[in-house]
Amino acid sequence: MIDVKGKWCLITGGCRGVGRLTAIEMAKLGANLILQGRKKENADKVIEELKPFGVQVRAVGCNLENEREVDAALAEIDSWGLQVDLVFNNAGLMSHYFQDYLTNTMEDFRQAMAVNFFAPVKIAYHFLPGMIRRGFGRMQLTTSGIAGEPELMGYACAKAALTKFVKDFAVKLNGSNVMMNVMDPGWLRTDLGGPNAPNAPESVIPGSMVSVLLDDKKSGRWFSAQEFTGMSLEAAVKKAADSTP
Repeated sequence: MIDVKGKWCLITGGCRGVGRLTAIEMAKLGANLILQGRKKENADKVIEELKPFGVQVRAVGCNLENEREVDAALAEIDSWGLQVDLVFNNAGLMSHYFQDYLTNTMEDFRQAMAVNFFAPVKIAYHFLPGMIRRGFGRMQLTTSGIAGEPELMGYACAKAALTKFVKDFAVKLNGSNVMMNVMDPGWLRTDLGGPNAPNAPESVIPGSMVSVLLDDKKSGRWFSAQEFTGMSLEAAVKKAADSTP
């Protein structure tokens, strides 16, 4: 398991849900954090929660649906002169549920792709060159195992595209100390998953972190957070390392 103490870690959607829970756990390990939310002030409560861990925390605000706002947020991070070594592309947006699955709109597809695919891909392309140049980096993109639900086709297609993006990058990254993988948190009772989901948000810990903490130089893998629920972080990372070829 890598040592993240003092490393800068960007978490999109870091102000609530899975992002907030992951931020707390990364802070416990000593990582400095950059939290992205729709508005910068959305991070204020989380920043207060993180103070006991003695790490540095900064925040940026942007609507991930708006490419210009994403560009501005990335430029702001660059202006700080920090070396971002760890990225959790965690933020996501659920599509509208089309009861009549033949009425999905192109606008719904565009919105789903903007937040769930284009924004994380833009962020990946922004930070990967520096990671490759320095010879170290970890990037996790959040996917979904959703299938067989054409009522949510925009969301499902965006997540499938994101998984494809990560898997194809493996041929370039495997064997290097820059790793990029996907994590499926499962269906959670969050703002995105809704109140009827079977899993509590806390069930993603420690599974939401394992791909970033691994040290085996393998990319393009899918990790299901629910497979690690209730485990210690050390045991979860060992299980992840032992279960991948």
